[in-house]
Amino acid sequence: MKSPDGVNRSYLLPAVVTALAMIWSASIGAQSSTAPAASAVADTRTAERTVNEWLARLHNASRRGAYVGTYVVSAGNTLSSARIWHVCDGAQQVERVESLTGAPRSTLRHNDQVLTFLSESRVVLVEERESLAFFQNLLKAEDSSIAQFYLLGALGGGRVAGFDADVLELRPRDNLRFGYRVWSEKKSGLVLKLQTLGTDGAVLEQAAFTELQMDASVNVAKLIEMMQQTAGYQVEKPEVVKTMAAGEGWVLKNIVPGFRPRNCYKRVMRLAATAHQRNTLQWIFSDGLASVSLFVEVFDPRRHGRPLVSVIGATHMVTRRIGDWWLTAVGEVPAQTLMAFAQGLERSK
Repeated sequence: MKSPDGVNRSYLLPAVVTALAMIWSASIGAQSSTAPAASAVADTRTAERTVNEWLARLHNASRRGAYVGTYVVSAGNTLSSARIWHVCDGAQQVERVESLTGAPRSTLRHNDQVLTFLSESRVVLVEERESLAFFQNLLKAEDSSIAQFYLLGALGGGRVAGFDADVLELRPRDNLRFGYRVWSEKKSGLVLKLQTLGTDGAVLEQAAFTELQMDASVNVAKLIEMMQQTAGYQVEKPEVVKTMAAGEGWVLKNIVPGFRPRNCYKRVMRLAATAHQRNTLQWIFSDGLASVSLFVEVFDPRRHGRPLVSVIGATHMVTRRIGDWWLTAVGEVPAQTLMAFAQGLERSK
């Protein structure tokens, strides 16, 4: 799934992280969960160790081996699918994702370099993104406080795309974040299916492989060569500069529990056909599982309307005008969480 500026969400199926940037999903509706209740681990230190061990296993599974598969993203009345070729040896990561529904789109990745080919508009977007990982923000945290905000439970086993899987559930301890139900392939740990759960336990969105070939033969050289075939396309490459929110004149006066600042970037989009450019500040927060991005740009009455709250599947978006600036807060979190961020952001200079 794609955020308004085209930036990927930071978590989902290891390969689906990239692929969801290709697919807009709608809400899956408030269906009741039929899975048994998770047995929560009572001791916080034990829970944290268990959560971290499981998430490290899921993370590591996405960074080794090769596979080819088809997956489906379901939300509301929308069913979208894509085909993926993925290979990673821990140091080098190469991937190709082809949309099977909607507008034709091909995304190719070599480590941090990502090219998205939009065949209808003959545009290719060139970006640098952090390498794929399942809940990668958790593993970057110096000290994880995941267990303070989530409970881990084992729901037994299941099968996805013909593979046996362990089924886990991460339940939030408050109403500021969503829960997750994960199907992890027993041998490798690869995530085969993921559901995002609302605060009432209903499935908001889910993504799963419907067909998967493990240890597949993926031609790395051919995929890298495909990334160089940009002839006939207009190449658009946003400039991204790492910065500090305080240095850019922004402060969050009220900290949202569990969410810590991770990164801050200035993004400059220059269109090849014109001299026009647009500057956007992106401030990223995460609790280790869920992420929130605050996008700030100069207010433009031609592009920015009234403040609004919108939802697509598990992704919520809140917009707000702050003086001469326009804020767009996006994340796979409840609307009240984004409202807390939006109301707490202030201009400091």
